[in-house]
Amino acid sequence: MVQEINTQFIERVPGFQVVGVAANGAEGVKLVAELIPDLVMMDVFMPVQDGIKALVELRVRDQAVDVIVITAAKDKPTIQSMLRNGAMDYIIKPFAFERIQQSLESYRQYRQQIALDGTASQEEVDQLLFRKSIEKPSKPVEPVRETEALPKGLHAVTLDQIERHLEKENKSLSAEEVAERVGIARVTARRYLDYLEKVGKVRLDVSYGGIGRPTNRYMRVLKK
Repeated sequence: MVQEINTQFIERVPGFQVVGVAANGAEGVKLVAELIPDLVMMDVFMPVQDGIKALVELRVRDQAVDVIVITAAKDKPTIQSMLRNGAMDYIIKPFAFERIQQSLESYRQYRQQIALDGTASQEEVDQLLFRKSIEKPSKPVEPVRETEALPKGLHAVTLDQIERHLEKENKSLSAEEVAERVGIARVTARRYLDYLEKVGKVRLDVSYGGIGRPTNRYMRVLKK
């Protein structure tokens, strides 16, 4: 599910396409050799071979590929290890869509600048190293939500998935139906839906049809 969410986020940024997905570091190294991608989005915590070993192996093999790390690992030795081995960016989970968008837009400008013929001035090198010219994405996309604005225990990635499933429907959904679509527990889906109702993003419809307790159903509130 996480791979699918990351794929959707990446392909929402114009000009980027996911050409392969690996289940672990060893498989990822193999796919890089086969597919020759420009960029790899890599986790640290992976089975068989973790991200640190996979990144080192890519460098030992002299693979001409850039790497952006997306991971829950936030201890400084791990961060330092990934950066020392050439990671261009380090995104810590949970994250908002804007963070990946910013990283990919920055990477796009880096590739455009490095592809130009001739020598580089100190200012141009500074731009490549520190992304000084990057302020906002050139083609802004509606933000998911600032992660820090969410209540404790709610994550922007999951919330975005729930909102997108609601947007696709022209009818209300129960917490159980949302849970099945997103791949989470019903009680978890209910927490997100209650939050969305609280902030005015969804409307609560109570269904009294059939025998038993009424069912809470949720429908996306259309923007005016």
